[in-house]
Amino acid sequence: MTDVFPVHIDAERCTGCGLCVAACPADTLELKAERATIATPACMACGHCAALCPTGAITVTAPRNAPLAFRTLATPEQWLPHGRFDLGALVQLMRSRRSCRNYTDAPVSRALLDDLVKIGTTAPSGTNSQGWSFTILPERAGVVILGEAVADYFRRLNRLASRPLLRHLLAWCGKPALEQYYRRHYATTTKALAEWDEEGRDRLFHGATAVILIGGRNTASCPAEDALLASQNILLAAHAMGLGSCLIGFAVEAMRREPQIAARLGIPAGETIYSVIALGWPAHRYQRLTGRRPIEPRWFPPSR
Repeated sequence: MTDVFPVHIDAERCTGCGLCVAACPADTLELKAERATIATPACMACGHCAALCPTGAITVTAPRNAPLAFRTLATPEQWLPHGRFDLGALVQLMRSRRSCRNYTDAPVSRALLDDLVKIGTTAPSGTNSQGWSFTILPERAGVVILGEAVADYFRRLNRLASRPLLRHLLAWCGKPALEQYYRRHYATTTKALAEWDEEGRDRLFHGATAVILIGGRNTASCPAEDALLASQNILLAAHAMGLGSCLIGFAVEAMRREPQIAARLGIPAGETIYSVIALGWPAHRYQRLTGRRPIEPRWFPPSR
């Protein structure tokens, strides 16, 4: 445990304040003789203890705590205290980010894409597993290859959906998915495929010049949630960089149904893709914010 355990405590610098013990989510630490010590080998390597220690007596050496080095931006290394960020500016960023469906043909640099992935990894993950994966398609040619693979899947699906007897039989057997697809997406998908085949119009990635696919290792505790949280970080950061972005759900569905698409991109069988983000330089500029559908949250216990 002393050689490979991720948490190291300098007993001479430790004052026995107990902050690390109180914050540890795995009960890894305890106080003995007024010093912090290792109580159990269970450790998430979250780094809370090191971040809290007022004397710097604790270090965490796990790979999951490697420092982030960005290539296109400078960021302070100091922790930002609660309540010390401009909340209005944060909400303005969230409201300003919109799905972009018109891009220029200018490429996105690999440095920007690399930094976007690093920003994605600042998201929380279940038990700090950080079990996500990122696959970057940095050039339009790679995006087209993925687009054609997704189009092939929907060509086959449309051929099945065009058979009314098959749709009704499956629905009668308690499998209404094909009938539901036919009602909701068949017509628009047929049109999009025709435009792709006959005109080269990209209704899937909308001409984006780069794509990031975010997945999760199936051994992670909650890989889907982890991937989607990282995706939101990337979407917001892309807007701050000047990039447009769009989540492509049709690509996620195709890859879920046909694992060979992921294999073609070098994604191993032990991973599942949960998010596909189109990226590029936006071809238009919005002028104002828009609203959202009013919501009525549920309260429990009900308010009186």
